[in-house]
Amino acid sequence: MSNKDNLFILIGPTAIGKTAVSIELAKSLNGEIISADSMQIYKYMDIGTAKITPEEMEGIPHHLIDIVYPDEEFTVADYKSQAEKIIADINSRNKLPIVVGGTGLYVNSLVYDLNFTQVPPNEEIRERLEYLADKYGNEYIHKMLEKIDKMSFDRIHVMDRKRIIRAIEIYEVTGKPMSEQGKNFRKQTDKYNLVMVGLNMDREKLYEKINLRVDKMIEEGLIEEVSKLLKLGYNKDLVSMQGIGYKEIIWYLEGDISLEESIELIKKASRNYAKRQLTWFRRDNRIKWFYVDEYSNMAHLVKHIIDYSEKILRRGLN
Repeated sequence: MSNKDNLFILIGPTAIGKTAVSIELAKSLNGEIISADSMQIYKYMDIGTAKITPEEMEGIPHHLIDIVYPDEEFTVADYKSQAEKIIADINSRNKLPIVVGGTGLYVNSLVYDLNFTQVPPNEEIRERLEYLADKYGNEYIHKMLEKIDKMSFDRIHVMDRKRIIRAIEIYEVTGKPMSEQGKNFRKQTDKYNLVMVGLNMDREKLYEKINLRVDKMIEEGLIEEVSKLLKLGYNKDLVSMQGIGYKEIIWYLEGDISLEESIELIKKASRNYAKRQLTWFRRDNRIKWFYVDEYSNMAHLVKHIIDYSEKILRRGLN
């Protein structure tokens, strides 16, 4: 019998219902939940990140939520090192770690041996690139990236300054493009008894759920949440404040667009994000997909996921 640690990963696009499914799985499988969401790490950012409430947790321990302030940096390497410690600890107590979320880089840091996260930050390179981007705009450094790493250039949005700089930095430090490191050094980890489950559903139905969720966030006080963050002194240019739902409300609060336009933009950005998440996760053939809309109720879905998972997991019996 294998003595590898167990690891259960539940992924899927935004608004599909991962939170509710994860709670039922944790109850049935004696699990604790580790968030893999790059926005839920931030304190004070609750409504716009659809953060689970204490009531919704139903007593299930949750990890890596509310761990940094909105102006603190938190890298994929930070996530990996903290999550791996928690995974080991949960296994040592004969419980099941259930990683839940839609941030592909966070999930990949656990299920692949990704070497590029080990490239240490180089402040000199970063400062130089920040200076160039401030002076000539993001397009300038994005073009620099195109010359050295066309694949990363195609994948990284021109507005994602942080990742553009990181990709150039990796090239300058290692002499190899980040995308190539991704290919050559991205081997599947065999560290765990690994279950990867993905939730999906009919695209139109998913988009409808996303639109409804955005309306609900507005009702629950997203505008007040963003105003409060600004009053606390968090700058609108922070990585955290560039999150979907935050930057669009800031545009509204600054008078650049109407509230209606702001809400429409949040819905559109969320739908596009869901599409990108599905594209990202489809590349991993270890994921077993379950179509939520094919099940008459949650209990039925959860039972099927458990039946599939228990064949793989080493239960804490031996």
